[in-house]
Amino acid sequence: MADKLTRREMIRALTTGGLFTAGSMTPLAALFAQQLGPAVRGPQPPEPALPKAPATLIDGKVVQPVRELPVLRKTRILVVGGGPAGTAAALAAQRQGVEVTMVERYGHLGGLATGGLVLAIFPIYNRDGKQVIRGIGEEMMQRLDKLKFGIVDRNKPPLYPVVDAEAFKYVLADMTLQSGMHAYLNCWGVDAIIDDSGAVRGAVFESKSGRQAILADIVIDASGDGDIYAAAGAAFTKVKDNIGLVSRMGNMDEVDMTGGAEAEHASTEPVRKRPTHGAPVTQLDGKLGSQTPAPRVNWLNMKGPVADGLDVAELTSLELKHRIALWQNLEKVRQKPGHEDAFLLETAPQMGVRLTRLLDGVQILTEDMMKNGTTFKDVIGYSGAFANVAEFQIPYGALVPKKTENVLVAGRCIAADFAVANITRLIPVCWVTGEAAGIAATLCVQDQCTPRNVDIAKLQNILRQTGVYLG
Repeated sequence: MADKLTRREMIRALTTGGLFTAGSMTPLAALFAQQLGPAVRGPQPPEPALPKAPATLIDGKVVQPVRELPVLRKTRILVVGGGPAGTAAALAAQRQGVEVTMVERYGHLGGLATGGLVLAIFPIYNRDGKQVIRGIGEEMMQRLDKLKFGIVDRNKPPLYPVVDAEAFKYVLADMTLQSGMHAYLNCWGVDAIIDDSGAVRGAVFESKSGRQAILADIVIDASGDGDIYAAAGAAFTKVKDNIGLVSRMGNMDEVDMTGGAEAEHASTEPVRKRPTHGAPVTQLDGKLGSQTPAPRVNWLNMKGPVADGLDVAELTSLELKHRIALWQNLEKVRQKPGHEDAFLLETAPQMGVRLTRLLDGVQILTEDMMKNGTTFKDVIGYSGAFANVAEFQIPYGALVPKKTENVLVAGRCIAADFAVANITRLIPVCWVTGEAAGIAATLCVQDQCTPRNVDIAKLQNILRQTGVYLG
């Protein structure tokens, strides 16, 4: 086995160092001064007292009284969720010159592509190996190309690119700050704000600053679970799917989860025909995982049991049990000759919840449409070929609720049946629906129209200009 590293040494080797940020080369002192401004360490002057309205216990019932919420900000476009769909939506909208605010529940951007450690970027190619997912997602990968250990297997179909989670977090942070949008992390969207007609006018958030509201002309629900459109009363189908927990292990120089046949010629390099679907958690018997861009670091894609991703009790039970399973797998790995010094480098800070809510949209993308290659006049992008399914078009109508106004949907909770959603939930396809939703939202603002009345020809023209493949 190659030279052994401790966990501390491995993290140090993977961390970007220096006094500058690698992309913009902005001195870090200036960067933090721009964002935070001057501050004095120590006791602070008291802040104005805000009216309190705690929940009370009345006759055994917990009652939350009516209260006025402070408005954190007013914005033209509000993007709820900073995962693949949300970041693509926010960046696309901001580049059209419309004010954007993005809110993310975790302390980083990228969602399951970063915090979930789902590192394989697929499907991006059609059946002939042509890349059909481009636009902002391709730009993100180009930025990763410039970072050491940022991404591997670019432009090598049928291989799919694999990213480094920390490099990707850095790229998204840099793109977000450079864009000029307003962004809030560690801020969880918990409710929709609707007007007398039922149209969505913003969202309510919980954070360390308390419960606050953000008002917006158009809201993009990129929460993954459809939290905002569900709170606003939009119709949806609830589904259950596998929920796993991905991890990374260090001091590895072999893989055993390639997801495809080995190459015919002898090679010392691991071969990945396609990304693994993940080993069932009950079959983690010393799995070594798949290669990542970082030397001697593997990612272990776990496929957990089917569960309810909207049930906090089930989520809690699964997360605790998954962490036990990952450690037991590590102990079995260490029993294999040459892997005695393997270590658990990282467990994902968020579980791999696949699907929970699927929108009842203007157009529901069905399995028959997907398999038959149905074309749409309102096409806003493609999914690449996946498993035995060829590439297929995604219609704009799948991003628009059937009745609820002023909200667009992007990511894994768009309008698709369960079979199609198993593909549209994947990271590059979330880039596609996010970018389309972001640009459509800007047209709503600029043309003073509702999402269902967006000029499709204008939307498609802008998407083509930004590099999106529409066929």
